[in-house]
Amino acid sequence: MTKDARNDTPDAAPLAGKTALVTGGARRVGAEIVRALHGAGANVLVHYHRSAAEANKLVRELEARRAGSAMTCALDLLDTAQIDQLPRKALEKFGALDILVNNASTFYPTAVGEITEAQWNDLIGSNLKAPLFLSQAAAPSLRLTQGLIVNILDIHGMRPLRRYLTYSVAKAGLAMLTRGLARELGPQVRVNGVAPGPVMWPEDSGADPAFQQRIIDRTVLKRAGTSEDVARAVLFFATQAPYVTGQILAVDGGRSIGW
Repeated sequence: MTKDARNDTPDAAPLAGKTALVTGGARRVGAEIVRALHGAGANVLVHYHRSAAEANKLVRELEARRAGSAMTCALDLLDTAQIDQLPRKALEKFGALDILVNNASTFYPTAVGEITEAQWNDLIGSNLKAPLFLSQAAAPSLRLTQGLIVNILDIHGMRPLRRYLTYSVAKAGLAMLTRGLARELGPQVRVNGVAPGPVMWPEDSGADPAFQQRIIDRTVLKRAGTSEDVARAVLFFATQAPYVTGQILAVDGGRSIGW
């Protein structure tokens, strides 16, 4: 496929001919990002670790809309020796890689005095180490397509969440990784981040509803966001922001200004 053919796209499908890889793309926010990019015309590689049933169901849904446009790939992102499989799968199936969304994450409390090395390795590994090594593996392909990396952060990478120290540290590192990669990979590759606030609380977070409501009450808009809000921000970077790199967009209902 020639570069001209890949870029000759109608307004209704601004990502037609492009390929996106979304980690943790089988469920929740990741699945909504996949749907948004696919709806804009992109081919999608849906990464998952344990969510095989959800990933396969999502791909069947997308394939019914546009045959040959979606596939899954299972991988433990903490196994960095195997991480280059993901961009390679995109190249084998679709011929190029244009967009990488580092969405996969783990999230749970680690109170000071109780933090274990296993928790540190898991939280830092999924939220910071994996995005670094996957971005590094994808960079050669993204340079060829003048591509984009979008990292999914968290507003608590800027302001720590009480009892979630390790997670907050990991997301803070991801914020610096976003800015650092923008400098290292420019001018060929743009790198930006989306930092959600109270959008979709992880199912295994252990947070009680009263705690969640207190977080929501501290937003300016006084309501929780949705996974679609995050997906729209990713789509903005992919389709409407060709002169934006090294930036982090808070999708948090104003939480970060009303701390």
